[in-house]
Amino acid sequence: MTPLASGLDALYRRYNKRAFVHPDPLELVYRFQQPADQEIAGLLCACLAYGRVAQILASIGRVLDAMDGAVRAPHVFLAEASDQEIKARLAGFKHRFTTGSEMAELLCGARRAIAAHGSLESLFVEGLSRSDETVLPALSRFVAGLREYAGGPKACPSLLSSPEDGSACKRLNLYLRWMVRRDAVDPGPWHAVPRAKLVVPLDTHMFRLATDLGLTTRRQADLKTALEITSGFARVSPRDPVRYDFCLTRLGINPACRDTDIQCLLKGTA
Repeated sequence: MTPLASGLDALYRRYNKRAFVHPDPLELVYRFQQPADQEIAGLLCACLAYGRVAQILASIGRVLDAMDGAVRAPHVFLAEASDQEIKARLAGFKHRFTTGSEMAELLCGARRAIAAHGSLESLFVEGLSRSDETVLPALSRFVAGLREYAGGPKACPSLLSSPEDGSACKRLNLYLRWMVRRDAVDPGPWHAVPRAKLVVPLDTHMFRLATDLGLTTRRQADLKTALEITSGFARVSPRDPVRYDFCLTRLGINPACRDTDIQCLLKGTA
């Protein structure tokens, strides 16, 4: 085992635990136990995961409350609510660039997609080919489908990004990590998407760490960089290249994670 692999595995054992999740939108997905609810809650949690974390958690909480979170499960709410009711319940909602009408568009689109395909997982899998090296082609098709169900090819501009647009798709790759991986942190309600095809959800913290670890020499945190970093992790964990995403991002988010771990990781002694 290389020093990098040894260090990453040590960090995984130390921090890949639910005790270190807060503050993170993923903690709000844990409210739900059914896959039908987790995939809906996960989508809105991931799509709203931009800005300050306290603001993100508050905004997600408002959407879940608007969906009768204390009374109806998300999949029941979407099955029973009309477009008009969803729009009325989210009137006045605002999260940075996202308005209540756009949030309603996403939920209405998800409702139509689930009615047509049975689940969001089924919609995603219909666009997945065995020949695809990563999930990105399927993600492009998934986003295109959701946009059409939400109202058209330009629907939900602040919430849905696509590889077709050149985006690194950090939030939707994060969503796929939550849906596909199953361990102490990631709930993994989806079963038909291979972990080996996942792409690292690239943010500035992961970009900085990956640069320090020699996993990329690129200067921009774009889609090509995300793929290069994913390839680097795949050399350590080919069947699960996104395995270390959570424990690495904890080093810059959760104050319980020690700064010294970063230096130890860089030296291969974590």
